[in-house]
Amino acid sequence: MSKKLLSIFLIAFALGSSSLFAFGTKDSPERKNQVVVYAYDSFAGEWGASKEIEEKFEALTGYDLVIINCGSALQTLSRAVLEKDAPEADIILGIDNNMAQKARDEKILEAYKPKNTSVLIPGLHEALGSDWALTPYDYSHFALIYDTKSSTPAPASLSDLTKSVYKNKIILMDPRTSSTGLGFVAWTVSVFGEGTKEFNDFWTALKPNILSMTPSWSTGWGMFTKGEAPLVISYTTSPASEVEYNSNNRYKSLLFEQGHVMQVEGLGILKGAKNKEGAKAFIDFFISEEAQELLPLTQWMYPSNKNAELPQSYRTAAPVPAKTLDTDSEKTASAVNDVITLISR
Repeated sequence: MSKKLLSIFLIAFALGSSSLFAFGTKDSPERKNQVVVYAYDSFAGEWGASKEIEEKFEALTGYDLVIINCGSALQTLSRAVLEKDAPEADIILGIDNNMAQKARDEKILEAYKPKNTSVLIPGLHEALGSDWALTPYDYSHFALIYDTKSSTPAPASLSDLTKSVYKNKIILMDPRTSSTGLGFVAWTVSVFGEGTKEFNDFWTALKPNILSMTPSWSTGWGMFTKGEAPLVISYTTSPASEVEYNSNNRYKSLLFEQGHVMQVEGLGILKGAKNKEGAKAFIDFFISEEAQELLPLTQWMYPSNKNAELPQSYRTAAPVPAKTLDTDSEKTASAVNDVITLISR
């Protein structure tokens, strides 16, 4: 393992270490009734779905649900990898299609096919792999979100982002710590190719236009809504939040003719989990309509359950791209080091 990768893992562990004693010890009666979930900040934080999910799951099953905020999605994965020989959690939540192969390579997951898979939108499960190591729970397309009150013109393609008019006007996320940042790299790989001259030229020209590369989506979105830049990488579904809660259609998802890549998020049982039956019950519950209908207004993603009802804001402020591009997680992972090198020069 490289020193750089090891340092990322250690940071992830440090961020979550304060929660290590939030649940019972390995063989205690208390732990046998607990289901412990490692999750990322936008799910486990104040505005996420975790509180309502916890209340509904506990009322339905009698289990004590403990949700641990591990930071970003990549930090959540890093913590699970560090603990893989003796996992503290039963479930990891937030592994997307760009991270799924890494989780498999690290052998941290145990396959489980939920009881009610017929409710899932076709194609989502396959994006995470065919072995049911991960179950999809939400999805959306990556997109640039534009502040329509800005005097800066809206770009019409990824290539437009390199124009001088966008100097210091774009907020991205670090692909080493944020799944959204990793998704943007995946998008550029799909459009320009991994390791090509076109790819290198794009990122080199993009560098002066990046105001900040934040460690997490939450930080970057917060900067954007405070007006610090007119463009941020996020999801086509993100503007629906402002419409829903503030009746504000100021922010717009920009759809590019070249196409967009999709993020599919999944959850899975950690190999060596102390409460496997409770973990299975949680996955079954998490893709039920009762749980899934909480996600659009908390995660701001489309639910994976095809029967889940969507709020009106999604019909007016969450456009669906005409073209979905394929992604390659191995090429994306390889491209991350190139990106960091190019923008660090």
